[in-house]
Amino acid sequence: QVQVVESGGGLVQAGGSLRLSCTASGLTFDDYAMGWFRQAPGKEREGVSCIKWSGANTYYADSVKGRFTISRDNAKNTLYLQMNSLKPQDTAMYYCVAGRIFRPGAMVAGDFAYWGQGTQVTVSS
Repeated sequence: QVQVVESGGGLVQAGGSLRLSCTASGLTFDDYAMGWFRQAPGKEREGVSCIKWSGANTYYADSVKGRFTISRDNAKNTLYLQMNSLKPQDTAMYYCVAGRIFRPGAMVAGDFAYWGQGTQVTVSS
């Protein structure tokens, strides 16, 4: 049974930083592209960042480029999202995802078979 579990969310002031982590079990981690979606109340779900199985290729939404960094440790079956210079508009539930398709220019929700329960990130102004 595949399990995807996020951690690291919380409340932070604007300009601050958070690091999200995601562990995945029940799958061959380095066979999967891993990524993060987010969704704020009343807003559409947004693909934030994705990393290919080897870690050599990444994707970032324009809204987070230059502020967020995605990385993975295949030996630990763990994905990370370092979020710096946080803004109130980054407030959302963040979901870790795993899938077999990596697109360099976009994230499509249907490409990801496995989703975590989410971790809340709240940025105060």
